[in-house]
Amino acid sequence: MPHVARALLALGLLVAAARPAHAQALQIFDAHIHYSQSDWDALTPERALSVLARANVFRALVSSTPDDGTLKLYDRSPRGIVPFLRPYRNRGDMATWPHDVAVASYVEERLKRGIYRGIGEFHLSAGDVEAPVVKRFAVLAEQRNIFWQAHVDDVTVEKMLTLYPRVRILWAHAGMSSSAPTVSGLLGRFPNLWVELAIRTDVAPGGTLDSAWRAAFMKYPDRFMVGTDTWVTSRWETLRETMQAIQDWLAQLPRDVAEQIAYKNGERLFPAP
Repeated sequence: MPHVARALLALGLLVAAARPAHAQALQIFDAHIHYSQSDWDALTPERALSVLARANVFRALVSSTPDDGTLKLYDRSPRGIVPFLRPYRNRGDMATWPHDVAVASYVEERLKRGIYRGIGEFHLSAGDVEAPVVKRFAVLAEQRNIFWQAHVDDVTVEKMLTLYPRVRILWAHAGMSSSAPTVSGLLGRFPNLWVELAIRTDVAPGGTLDSAWRAAFMKYPDRFMVGTDTWVTSRWETLRETMQAIQDWLAQLPRDVAEQIAYKNGERLFPAP
């Protein structure tokens, strides 16, 4: 019937108008990947790289427990993998590393390879920001002009930025639960802070970009990166779906802003060798 056809045509036009003009997938610089020992039996290095490629991830910042996992990927794709050195020889180091001089020696020795672009991802509490190994890592970061990737809350990252103003910090998970205005405020105060958004589903609850996060992205488009965080093997299995959700909210931003967050910021900060 003509009126039905007209209604369907109108509906189609409305759907097309609502779809972002740049809905095609963006290439991705993933700023939060792990390939740790628990993953090795389930995923060969070649398989892990294939998972990333199928999710449109052309470069990835990788740290692992132990570091050998990162090297397995880097050896096979030195242009695609941005290696960070995690200060965990095993998971037991996660709670004790700030005061363990053996960890400092381990990191110093590994850094001699000359391939690492940062130290991290590491976990740290506000009470340990001035611990001996943290201070040593600050010296190493300054000397080698490398980043820290820190999984910390907003109180801790503010303390780190204040005490170590010459260290560039990539803030993992945007603090995990810190609000968009809090993140934006810290970016305004500290020029040596960048933010990655792994596991921040509140950026686009239900698939719709949150207005407060949108405002932060529009104000600081050169300071954010996306990430997935393969902290357990099951995260590798769902990486493609996780990245599609990220693509969906990126498509709700202006194209130039989306490109910066998707990959251009990562490319600028960590140019390929």
